[in-house]
Amino acid sequence: MEKAGYVYILTNSRKTVLYIGVTTNLVRRLYEHSQGLMHGFTKRYNVTQLIYYETFSTIGEAILREKSLKGKTRKKKEILIEALNPDWKDISSEIF
Repeated sequence: MEKAGYVYILTNSRKTVLYIGVTTNLVRRLYEHSQGLMHGFTKRYNVTQLIYYETFSTIGEAILREKSLKGKTRKKKEILIEALNPDWKDISSEIF
């Protein structure tokens, strides 16, 4: 049986960077980002604030959605975020 999947969007404290990721364990992945355990882009730009996420029945569905979101303009991503989180608040407390 395939695991559920999550697509998530993180930003930095100044809201200047958007990062879209996919995972089967959102709690673990947010912890990894917040502790700087994910080397690369998110660590370099201190991208740790969860501002959006979606849940899917399978990781395959989540991967397709991630690819779709990554192909959108920043403006379209902002519209998506603001529909559910207009103030771009860190919503990671909803997950933990």
